Amino acid sequence: MKPMTLLGGLTPEQFLNEYWQKKPLLIRGALTDVGPHVDFKCLSELAMQDDVESRLIENRNGKWHLERGPFRPARFRKLGETDWTILVQNVNHHLPHIDKILWQFDFIPFARLDDLMISYAPPGGTVGPHFDSYDVFLLQVGGRKRWQISSQADDDFIPDAPIRVLQDFRVEEEFVLEHGDMLYLPPKCAHYGVALEPGMTYSIGFRAAPTQELATQFLVYLQDRICLEGRYADPELQRQSDPARISDEMVDKVSQMLSQISWDKQVVSDFLGHYLTEPKAHVFYDAPEDELDEDEFAAALGEKGIELDRKSLILFRHGMFYCNGELLEIEPDDVAVWQQFANQRRLSAADIRPSLLDQLYQGYLTGYWHFPQSVAK
Repeated sequence: MKPMTLLGGLTPEQFLNEYWQKKPLLIRGALTDVGPHVDFKCLSELAMQDDVESRLIENRNGKWHLERGPFRPARFRKLGETDWTILVQNVNHHLPHIDKILWQFDFIPFARLDDLMISYAPPGGTVGPHFDSYDVFLLQVGGRKRWQISSQADDDFIPDAPIRVLQDFRVEEEFVLEHGDMLYLPPKCAHYGVALEPGMTYSIGFRAAPTQELATQFLVYLQDRICLEGRYADPELQRQSDPARISDEMVDKVSQMLSQISWDKQVVSDFLGHYLTEPKAHVFYDAPEDELDEDEFAAALGEKGIELDRKSLILFRHGMFYCNGELLEIEPDDVAVWQQFANQRRLSAADIRPSLLDQLYQGYLTGYWHFPQSVAK
Protein backbone atom coordinates (compact mmCIF):
# COMPACT_ATOMS: atom_id res chain seq x y z
CA MET A 1 0.00 0.00 0.00
CA LYS A 2 1.00 3.62 -0.53
CA PRO A 3 1.93 6.04 2.27
CA MET A 4 -1.11 7.91 3.59
CA THR A 5 -1.30 11.55 4.68
CA LEU A 6 -3.95 10.35 7.11
CA LEU A 7 -1.22 8.29 8.81
CA GLY A 8 1.51 10.92 8.66
CA GLY A 9 3.20 9.39 5.61
CA LEU A 10 3.18 5.85 6.95
CA THR A 11 1.79 3.01 4.92
CA PRO A 12 -1.08 1.10 6.53
CA GLU A 13 1.28 -1.86 6.94
CA GLN A 14 3.80 0.29 8.83
CA PHE A 15 1.09 1.72 11.05
CA LEU A 16 -0.37 -1.70 11.86
CA ASN A 17 3.05 -3.23 12.54
CA GLU A 18 4.52 -0.41 14.60
CA TYR A 19 1.60 1.39 16.29
CA TRP A 20 -1.73 -0.46 16.22
CA GLN A 21 -2.50 -1.56 19.80
CA LYS A 22 1.14 -0.84 20.70
CA LYS A 23 1.87 2.87 21.13
CA PRO A 24 0.42 6.34 20.46
CA LEU A 25 1.04 8.28 17.26
CA LEU A 26 0.75 12.05 16.74
CA ILE A 27 -0.04 13.02 13.13
CA ARG A 28 0.24 16.68 12.18
CA GLY A 29 -2.00 17.79 9.31
CA ALA A 30 -3.60 14.35 9.00
CA LEU A 31 -6.94 15.57 7.61
CA THR A 32 -7.70 19.25 7.10
CA ASP A 33 -10.47 18.99 4.50
CA VAL A 34 -13.39 17.71 6.57
CA GLY A 35 -16.21 19.51 4.79
CA PRO A 36 -18.65 21.67 6.81
CA HIS A 37 -17.61 21.69 10.47
CA VAL A 38 -20.01 19.92 12.79
CA ASP A 39 -19.97 22.73 15.34
CA PHE A 40 -21.99 23.31 18.49
CA LYS A 41 -25.07 24.47 16.60
CA CYS A 42 -25.12 21.33 14.48
CA LEU A 43 -24.33 19.00 17.39
CA SER A 44 -26.97 20.54 19.65
CA GLU A 45 -29.60 20.07 16.94
CA LEU A 46 -28.63 16.39 16.62
CA ALA A 47 -28.67 16.01 20.40
CA MET A 48 -32.35 17.01 20.49
CA GLN A 49 -33.37 14.05 18.33
CA ASP A 50 -34.78 10.83 19.81
CA ASP A 51 -32.73 8.55 17.56
CA VAL A 52 -29.39 10.12 18.46
CA GLU A 53 -27.19 9.12 21.42
CA SER A 54 -25.79 12.20 23.13
CA ARG A 55 -24.26 13.26 26.44
CA LEU A 56 -23.49 16.51 28.20
CA ILE A 57 -20.61 16.49 30.70
CA GLU A 58 -19.87 19.39 33.05
CA ASN A 59 -17.42 20.00 35.85
CA ARG A 60 -18.99 22.38 38.32
CA ASN A 61 -17.19 23.30 41.55
CA GLY A 62 -14.91 20.30 41.20
CA LYS A 63 -17.73 17.80 40.71
CA TRP A 64 -18.61 15.90 37.56
CA HIS A 65 -22.12 15.95 36.13
CA LEU A 66 -23.51 13.80 33.33
CA GLU A 67 -26.77 14.21 31.42
CA ARG A 68 -28.02 12.09 28.50
CA GLY A 69 -30.11 13.28 25.58
CA PRO A 70 -32.37 13.95 23.91
CA PHE A 71 -32.13 17.50 25.21
CA ARG A 72 -34.50 20.45 25.13
CA PRO A 73 -33.30 23.69 23.51
CA ALA A 74 -33.60 25.49 26.86
CA ARG A 75 -30.94 23.21 28.36
CA PHE A 76 -28.27 24.55 26.03
CA ARG A 77 -29.19 28.17 26.74
CA LYS A 78 -28.23 27.57 30.38
CA LEU A 79 -24.67 26.52 29.62
CA GLY A 80 -21.81 28.72 30.73
CA GLU A 81 -18.90 29.91 28.64
CA THR A 82 -16.45 27.27 29.91
CA ASP A 83 -16.02 23.80 31.41
CA TRP A 84 -18.53 21.62 29.57
CA THR A 85 -18.54 19.18 26.67
CA ILE A 86 -21.32 17.85 24.47
CA LEU A 87 -20.74 14.48 22.80
CA VAL A 88 -22.81 12.91 20.01
CA GLN A 89 -22.35 9.29 18.90
CA ASN A 90 -22.68 7.90 15.38
CA VAL A 91 -22.70 11.26 13.64
CA ASN A 92 -21.73 9.27 10.53
CA HIS A 93 -25.29 7.88 10.51
CA HIS A 94 -26.77 11.34 10.10
CA LEU A 95 -24.38 13.41 7.96
CA PRO A 96 -23.05 12.11 4.63
CA HIS A 97 -19.78 14.05 4.68
CA ILE A 98 -18.99 12.63 8.14
CA ASP A 99 -19.80 9.14 6.90
CA LYS A 100 -17.29 9.73 4.11
CA ILE A 101 -14.58 10.53 6.69
CA LEU A 102 -15.27 7.36 8.66
CA TRP A 103 -14.75 5.03 5.70
CA GLN A 104 -11.34 6.58 4.98
CA PHE A 105 -10.17 4.37 7.85
CA ASP A 106 -10.76 1.26 5.76
CA PHE A 107 -7.19 0.07 6.40
CA ILE A 108 -8.79 -1.40 9.54
CA PRO A 109 -11.30 -4.21 8.88
CA PHE A 110 -14.93 -3.07 8.93
CA ALA A 111 -15.61 -5.75 11.55
CA ARG A 112 -13.58 -3.59 13.98
CA LEU A 113 -14.77 -0.14 12.90
CA ASP A 114 -17.46 1.29 15.19
CA ASP A 115 -18.47 4.91 14.70
CA LEU A 116 -17.44 8.54 14.42
CA MET A 117 -18.36 10.46 17.55
CA ILE A 118 -18.06 14.24 17.65
CA SER A 119 -17.62 16.36 20.76
CA TYR A 120 -17.66 20.12 21.12
CA ALA A 121 -16.08 21.99 24.02
CA PRO A 122 -15.53 25.66 24.86
CA PRO A 123 -12.33 26.62 26.72
CA GLY A 124 -11.84 24.36 29.73
CA GLY A 125 -14.21 21.73 28.39
CA THR A 126 -13.07 18.19 29.19
CA VAL A 127 -14.29 14.74 30.16
CA GLY A 128 -11.34 14.30 32.51
CA PRO A 129 -8.38 11.92 32.45
CA HIS A 130 -9.54 8.43 31.57
CA PHE A 131 -8.88 5.15 29.77
CA ASP A 132 -10.66 3.76 26.73
CA SER A 133 -10.86 0.00 26.24
CA TYR A 134 -10.65 0.38 22.47
CA ASP A 135 -8.43 2.02 19.83
CA VAL A 136 -9.31 5.58 18.88
CA PHE A 137 -8.20 8.30 16.47
CA LEU A 138 -8.78 11.82 17.83
CA LEU A 139 -9.02 14.38 15.02
CA GLN A 140 -9.03 18.06 15.97
CA VAL A 141 -11.46 20.19 13.93
CA GLY A 142 -11.31 23.92 14.59
CA GLY A 143 -9.78 25.50 17.68
CA ARG A 144 -6.98 24.02 19.75
CA LYS A 145 -6.96 21.27 22.37
CA ARG A 146 -4.26 20.13 24.79
CA TRP A 147 -3.84 16.38 25.12
CA GLN A 148 -1.81 14.73 27.84
CA ILE A 149 -1.17 10.98 27.79
CA SER A 150 0.26 8.39 30.16
CA SER A 151 1.18 4.71 30.05
CA GLN A 152 0.23 4.24 33.72
CA ALA A 153 -1.40 0.92 34.54
CA ASP A 154 -3.40 1.83 37.66
CA ASP A 155 -7.06 2.56 37.08
CA ASP A 156 -8.38 3.98 40.33
CA PHE A 157 -11.33 6.19 39.46
CA ILE A 158 -12.97 9.00 41.41
CA PRO A 159 -15.59 7.28 43.63
CA ASP A 160 -19.26 7.98 42.91
CA ALA A 161 -18.51 10.10 39.82
CA PRO A 162 -21.01 9.56 36.96
CA ILE A 163 -18.12 9.10 34.51
CA ARG A 164 -14.87 7.15 34.87
CA VAL A 165 -12.26 9.79 35.76
CA LEU A 166 -8.82 8.76 36.99
CA GLN A 167 -7.98 9.92 40.50
CA ASP A 168 -4.22 10.06 39.93
CA PHE A 169 -3.24 10.95 36.38
CA ARG A 170 0.52 11.11 35.79
CA VAL A 171 1.42 13.05 32.64
CA GLU A 172 4.18 11.60 30.47
CA GLU A 173 3.67 13.44 27.17
CA GLU A 174 1.76 16.53 26.11
CA PHE A 175 0.58 17.78 22.71
CA VAL A 176 -1.48 20.72 21.51
CA LEU A 177 -3.61 19.75 18.52
CA GLU A 178 -4.77 22.30 15.96
CA HIS A 179 -7.18 21.90 13.08
CA GLY A 180 -6.39 18.75 11.06
CA ASP A 181 -4.01 17.24 13.62
CA MET A 182 -4.81 13.74 14.84
CA LEU A 183 -3.73 11.55 17.74
CA TYR A 184 -3.96 7.75 17.66
CA LEU A 185 -4.27 6.03 21.04
CA PRO A 186 -4.19 2.27 21.64
CA PRO A 187 -6.45 0.70 24.28
CA LYS A 188 -5.70 1.49 27.93
CA CYS A 189 -3.56 4.52 27.10
CA ALA A 190 -4.61 7.09 29.70
CA HIS A 191 -5.40 10.47 28.16
CA TYR A 192 -6.69 13.87 29.20
CA GLY A 193 -7.93 16.44 26.71
CA VAL A 194 -8.78 20.05 27.60
CA ALA A 195 -10.07 22.58 25.08
CA LEU A 196 -7.93 25.72 24.86
CA GLU A 197 -10.28 27.28 22.31
CA PRO A 198 -13.78 26.39 21.13
CA GLY A 199 -13.52 23.41 18.81
CA MET A 200 -14.51 19.87 17.96
CA THR A 201 -12.90 16.46 18.36
CA TYR A 202 -13.88 13.84 15.80
CA SER A 203 -13.33 10.49 17.50
CA ILE A 204 -13.05 7.46 15.25
CA GLY A 205 -13.61 4.48 17.55
CA PHE A 206 -13.23 0.74 17.10
CA ARG A 207 -15.14 -2.23 18.49
CA ALA A 208 -13.51 -4.25 21.25
CA ALA A 209 -16.21 -6.40 22.81
CA PRO A 210 -15.54 -7.73 26.33
CA THR A 211 -15.14 -11.50 26.53
CA GLN A 212 -18.20 -11.67 28.78
CA GLU A 213 -20.36 -9.90 26.17
CA LEU A 214 -19.13 -12.19 23.38
CA ALA A 215 -19.85 -15.26 25.50
CA THR A 216 -23.30 -14.02 26.48
CA GLN A 217 -24.28 -13.14 22.93
CA PHE A 218 -22.89 -16.43 21.62
CA LEU A 219 -25.06 -18.35 24.09
CA VAL A 220 -28.08 -16.33 22.96
CA TYR A 221 -27.18 -17.21 19.37
CA LEU A 222 -26.93 -20.91 20.27
CA GLN A 223 -30.20 -20.80 22.17
CA ASP A 224 -32.04 -19.90 18.97
CA ARG A 225 -30.34 -22.60 16.93
CA ILE A 226 -29.67 -25.74 18.96
CA CYS A 227 -32.12 -28.63 18.90
CA LEU A 228 -31.27 -31.43 21.31
CA GLU A 229 -33.15 -34.69 21.13
CA GLY A 230 -34.24 -36.89 24.02
CA ARG A 231 -35.79 -36.26 27.40
CA TYR A 232 -34.56 -36.73 30.94
CA ALA A 233 -35.25 -40.25 32.18
CA ASP A 234 -34.17 -42.37 35.16
CA PRO A 235 -35.69 -45.88 35.00
CA GLU A 236 -33.05 -47.06 37.49
CA LEU A 237 -34.16 -44.50 40.11
CA GLN A 238 -33.63 -45.55 43.74
CA ARG A 239 -35.32 -44.16 46.81
CA GLN A 240 -33.32 -41.44 48.63
CA SER A 241 -33.25 -41.09 52.40
CA ASP A 242 -33.15 -37.29 51.92
CA PRO A 243 -35.55 -36.51 49.06
CA ALA A 244 -34.54 -32.82 48.83
CA ARG A 245 -31.00 -33.69 47.72
CA ILE A 246 -29.99 -33.37 44.05
CA SER A 247 -28.30 -36.69 43.42
CA ASP A 248 -24.96 -37.32 41.73
CA GLU A 249 -26.81 -39.52 39.25
CA MET A 250 -29.01 -36.62 38.15
CA VAL A 251 -26.03 -34.30 37.78
CA ASP A 252 -24.23 -36.92 35.67
CA LYS A 253 -27.25 -37.50 33.43
CA VAL A 254 -27.83 -33.79 32.79
CA SER A 255 -24.11 -33.26 32.18
CA GLN A 256 -24.25 -35.97 29.53
CA MET A 257 -27.34 -34.42 27.93
CA LEU A 258 -25.69 -31.00 27.77
CA SER A 259 -22.54 -32.47 26.26
CA GLN A 260 -24.51 -32.65 23.00
CA ILE A 261 -24.01 -28.90 22.70
CA SER A 262 -20.98 -28.30 20.51
CA TRP A 263 -19.68 -25.81 17.97
CA ASP A 264 -16.92 -25.39 15.44
CA LYS A 265 -15.31 -22.54 13.48
CA GLN A 266 -18.21 -22.43 11.03
CA VAL A 267 -20.68 -21.87 13.88
CA VAL A 268 -18.47 -19.14 15.39
CA SER A 269 -18.11 -17.55 11.95
CA ASP A 270 -21.87 -17.48 11.49
CA PHE A 271 -22.32 -16.03 14.97
CA LEU A 272 -19.83 -13.24 14.23
CA GLY A 273 -21.55 -12.41 10.95
CA HIS A 274 -24.85 -11.86 12.74
CA TYR A 275 -23.38 -10.24 15.87
CA LEU A 276 -20.99 -7.79 14.19
CA THR A 277 -23.56 -6.46 11.71
CA GLU A 278 -26.45 -6.25 14.19
CA PRO A 279 -27.56 -2.58 14.39
CA LYS A 280 -27.55 -0.83 17.74
CA ALA A 281 -30.87 -0.62 19.53
CA HIS A 282 -31.58 2.99 18.52
CA VAL A 283 -30.96 2.39 14.79
CA PHE A 284 -33.90 2.20 12.41
CA TYR A 285 -34.05 2.08 8.62
CA ASP A 286 -36.27 4.25 6.45
CA ALA A 287 -38.18 2.56 3.66
CA PRO A 288 -38.42 4.63 0.45
CA GLU A 289 -41.20 7.22 0.55
CA ASP A 290 -42.18 6.74 -3.09
CA GLU A 291 -41.67 3.03 -3.48
CA LEU A 292 -40.77 1.86 -6.98
CA ASP A 293 -42.12 -1.39 -8.33
CA GLU A 294 -39.63 -4.05 -9.45
CA ASP A 295 -39.49 -2.93 -13.08
CA GLU A 296 -39.04 0.73 -12.12
CA PHE A 297 -36.38 -0.25 -9.60
CA ALA A 298 -34.47 -2.30 -12.20
CA ALA A 299 -34.55 0.61 -14.64
CA ALA A 300 -33.28 3.10 -12.03
CA LEU A 301 -30.62 0.63 -10.92
CA GLY A 302 -29.36 0.34 -14.47
CA GLU A 303 -28.92 4.12 -14.59
CA LYS A 304 -27.71 5.04 -11.09
CA GLY A 305 -26.26 1.97 -9.38
CA ILE A 306 -26.81 1.45 -5.64
CA GLU A 307 -25.10 2.35 -2.36
CA LEU A 308 -25.38 1.13 1.21
CA ASP A 309 -27.31 3.23 3.66
CA ARG A 310 -25.02 5.02 6.13
CA LYS A 311 -26.40 2.83 8.92
CA SER A 312 -25.87 -0.44 7.03
CA LEU A 313 -22.93 -2.82 7.17
CA ILE A 314 -22.20 -5.89 5.07
CA LEU A 315 -19.55 -8.34 6.25
CA PHE A 316 -18.62 -11.64 4.63
CA ARG A 317 -16.61 -14.76 5.19
CA HIS A 318 -16.07 -17.14 2.30
CA GLY A 319 -19.45 -17.28 0.52
CA MET A 320 -21.55 -16.16 3.51
CA PHE A 321 -22.75 -12.53 3.57
CA TYR A 322 -24.36 -10.74 6.50
CA CYS A 323 -26.16 -7.39 6.45
CA ASN A 324 -27.59 -5.67 9.52
CA GLY A 325 -27.78 -8.90 11.51
CA GLU A 326 -29.27 -10.98 8.68
CA LEU A 327 -27.79 -13.71 6.48
CA LEU A 328 -28.21 -12.82 2.82
CA GLU A 329 -29.11 -15.44 0.24
CA ILE A 330 -26.41 -15.05 -2.38
CA GLU A 331 -26.01 -16.96 -5.63
CA PRO A 332 -22.53 -18.58 -5.87
CA ASP A 333 -21.84 -16.82 -9.16
CA ASP A 334 -22.52 -13.43 -7.51
CA VAL A 335 -20.02 -13.75 -4.64
CA ALA A 336 -17.41 -11.46 -6.25
CA VAL A 337 -19.98 -8.71 -6.87
CA TRP A 338 -21.29 -8.87 -3.31
CA GLN A 339 -17.72 -8.73 -1.99
CA GLN A 340 -17.27 -5.57 -4.03
CA PHE A 341 -20.52 -4.15 -2.61
CA ALA A 342 -19.39 -4.93 0.95
CA ASN A 343 -15.89 -3.49 0.48
CA GLN A 344 -16.73 -0.38 -1.54
CA ARG A 345 -20.24 0.13 -0.10
CA ARG A 346 -21.60 0.86 -3.57
CA LEU A 347 -22.13 -0.70 -6.96
CA SER A 348 -22.11 1.20 -10.23
CA ALA A 349 -24.74 0.60 -12.87
CA ALA A 350 -22.13 -1.37 -14.84
CA ASP A 351 -21.72 -3.80 -11.94
CA ILE A 352 -25.39 -4.77 -11.84
CA ARG A 353 -26.37 -8.17 -13.22
CA PRO A 354 -29.88 -9.67 -13.47
CA SER A 355 -29.25 -12.26 -10.76
CA LEU A 356 -28.80 -9.45 -8.20
CA LEU A 357 -32.15 -7.80 -8.78
CA ASP A 358 -34.37 -9.77 -6.39
CA GLN A 359 -32.00 -9.41 -3.42
CA LEU A 360 -31.26 -5.77 -4.16
CA TYR A 361 -34.95 -4.96 -4.47
CA GLN A 362 -35.72 -6.49 -1.08
CA GLY A 363 -32.91 -4.50 0.53
CA TYR A 364 -34.17 -1.35 -1.16
CA LEU A 365 -37.65 -1.88 0.30
CA THR A 366 -36.26 -2.23 3.85
CA GLY A 367 -33.99 0.80 3.52
CA TYR A 368 -30.73 -1.15 3.75
CA TRP A 369 -29.48 0.52 0.56
CA HIS A 370 -30.69 3.16 -1.86
CA PHE A 371 -29.75 5.06 -4.96
CA PRO A 372 -26.61 7.22 -4.68
CA GLN A 373 -26.96 10.62 -3.09
CA SER A 374 -24.66 13.61 -3.49
CA VAL A 375 -22.22 14.27 -0.64
CA ALA A 376 -21.98 17.79 0.74
CA LYS A 377 -18.58 19.48 0.60
